[in-house]
Amino acid sequence: MKRILLFVLVVAAVSLGYYLLKQGPEIKNVHPGGEHIICFGDSLTYGTGADPGMDYPSQLSRMLGRSVINAGVPGDTTELALQRLERDVLSRSPRIVIITLGGNDLKNRISKEEAFRNLKRIIEAIQAKGALVIVGGIDLPLWGSAFAASYQEVCSQTGAILVPNVYKGIWGHHDLMSDPIHPNSQGYTIMAKKFYDALKPYL
Repeated sequence: MKRILLFVLVVAAVSLGYYLLKQGPEIKNVHPGGEHIICFGDSLTYGTGADPGMDYPSQLSRMLGRSVINAGVPGDTTELALQRLERDVLSRSPRIVIITLGGNDLKNRISKEEAFRNLKRIIEAIQAKGALVIVGGIDLPLWGSAFAASYQEVCSQTGAILVPNVYKGIWGHHDLMSDPIHPNSQGYTIMAKKFYDALKPYL
């Protein structure tokens, strides 16, 4: 009888552990306050390489049927973004904030530790306003693979939602890129759809 009871307890413990693992980290602010959807980031947010009105925030706005603020600045590193965070995000009653940052840190050879320390500060400051945060990660062969795991780590630590690789299905497809780094209008459509799928359950 004791062996049966022990077996049942072990099975229950394993099942619970599997369930918790499958659920993944807890998402913070699943019922967000605030008013606005804000896209905050670098040239991928700004829409470098896109035709007018075809940057991903504009396309996302049309998919959602509601206003989306584009707070993208080409060339921004995580440090520069942190400096304008109050003006461009925190003061604008954020509800859902989508972040694309890290690519310029990587390009400028800023250390991974510094980049993700800044990114964590950005995420937590936005969450302190009651907003849901979605992060677009970068995972490029040879170029950005060192950063890929850190996006997962910072999102697990903060409870932000991660889109693991915004370039997936775009990078390497010349018909979807405007230059070696930036998508074209069609590439940004794919990116917008990724973020649409990520935020739609939380509207």
